[in-house]
Amino acid sequence: MKNKNRIIVALDVESRKEAMRWVDLLYPKVAIFKVGLKLYTACGPEIITAIRKKGAEVFLDLKFNDIPNTMAGAVKEALKYRVAMLTVHTLAGPAALKAVAGVARGSRTKILGVTILTSICGHFLKDLGIRRSVSDEVLYLAKMAKRCGLDGVVSSAQEAGVLRRSLGKDFLIVTPGIRPDKVAGGDQKRVATPQEAIKAGADLLVVGRPILEAKDPLSALGELLVESRGS
Repeated sequence: MKNKNRIIVALDVESRKEAMRWVDLLYPKVAIFKVGLKLYTACGPEIITAIRKKGAEVFLDLKFNDIPNTMAGAVKEALKYRVAMLTVHTLAGPAALKAVAGVARGSRTKILGVTILTSICGHFLKDLGIRRSVSDEVLYLAKMAKRCGLDGVVSSAQEAGVLRRSLGKDFLIVTPGIRPDKVAGGDQKRVATPQEAIKAGADLLVVGRPILEAKDPLSALGELLVESRGS
């Protein structure tokens, strides 16, 4: 990952037309685009085909969370679209994660486990009766994901350092909640600058609003690319 573009742009928009406008503008400076629940619900799998036809890769962020058989079946269908990465919730448990890993074994698609969403803070974990801190809970879930055969996890930059030290250099860490310095986090509580995330050990950075809502998106992207080169 050292010499590659680390930025994934989140296409959190409402239509195929708008999504492809962003792909046309940003590709090939951006090589991977995130398709999440909003865009996928609006467009279906056709948006994946359109993005890949352009030459870009797709990070399909649907966060599957269900019983093992249902998750394995959903992943099997998603693999048909040859996406670069696909997310499942680690809280689905070991049986589901092992089933998913088994289905995906040998495919080009990296399966990532979502740990704790960046919109969640420690107070909420306490409300749920979880005694571990956010960082400890993320590490617990990430270790489970690796043990079950997943390729990596999605976590905030605050946890990336301990994950990298504990899980090794080959375990993929994708970090959302990326904000340029002095830009508000919005509804995300655990945010970081690109430099902070890379220094902590993140491989890939997911960026949405700082680019999509910028007055000059290409300039905003350029600054993020420079900041994300890291060491």
